[in-house]
Amino acid sequence: MRLFRSNLRKLVRRPATYITFLLLVGLLALVLVAVVAGSQQSTDPDAALAARLFVTFPQAYELVLAMVLGIGGLLAVTYGAAIAGSEWTWGTLKSAVARGESRTGYTTLGYAAVSVFTALGLLAAFAIGVLASAAGAIVIGVSLDGMGDTAALGGLPEQLLRAALALAMNAALGFAIATIARSQLAGIGVGIGLYFAEGIASLFLPDVIRWFPFAASAAVTSGAASGSVTVGGEPVTTSSLDPNTAVVVVVAWLVASLAVSALWTERAEIGG
Repeated sequence: MRLFRSNLRKLVRRPATYITFLLLVGLLALVLVAVVAGSQQSTDPDAALAARLFVTFPQAYELVLAMVLGIGGLLAVTYGAAIAGSEWTWGTLKSAVARGESRTGYTTLGYAAVSVFTALGLLAAFAIGVLASAAGAIVIGVSLDGMGDTAALGGLPEQLLRAALALAMNAALGFAIATIARSQLAGIGVGIGLYFAEGIASLFLPDVIRWFPFAASAAVTSGAASGSVTVGGEPVTTSSLDPNTAVVVVVAWLVASLAVSALWTERAEIGG
């Protein structure tokens, strides 16, 4: 617990913590502003109706959470990579090992602190997103009666826990990449590259890519969904995992990422 509390205090002072959260809230706000503006200016009735769903409760709860998870997935990877990479570039891991700390324990508790801040960022961003949606509803003139929907509110805790698990896995993946690379920049760069590579690959191998980390994390709350996009003039079907299956896959990726981080740290040469 001493080491865990120390990591929490350390992350409070890290600029990466605040920058990542501000990016998440800023991008979320931009999307919601664009949605509100689009619902008022669109000449397509179907598009305007779809845009109004983001400010119509209780549907807005699910859509805001999906946006936070979508935007936060990439940011969680970069946050985990930034924190893990700094342990190597700043020499804090070497100092901890020199004073007798367990390598595996230090790495695992360092990640645990990252996951706590990731969950706190999710909750704060979701609350801000809901308030922004409510403000947008007032601007457009949509009733807020659905905000008190009992069924929607009752399901929120489980959905938030699922989303927190997904972001924790993304952070663990970035953590593992940066640990292997021993670098913040390399960890962030590779993490971003994998994120977009998986998104592109999902257009061509949807049934395979849905088992990959980012696709699985996106499915933990949205559930199984299918649709189509056009690639080269041809429709391509996209699909996602069942939400419960996605949770199992996400847990597997999280455990694997942590195991890689711990094993790599144990075997690494820490000197100089």
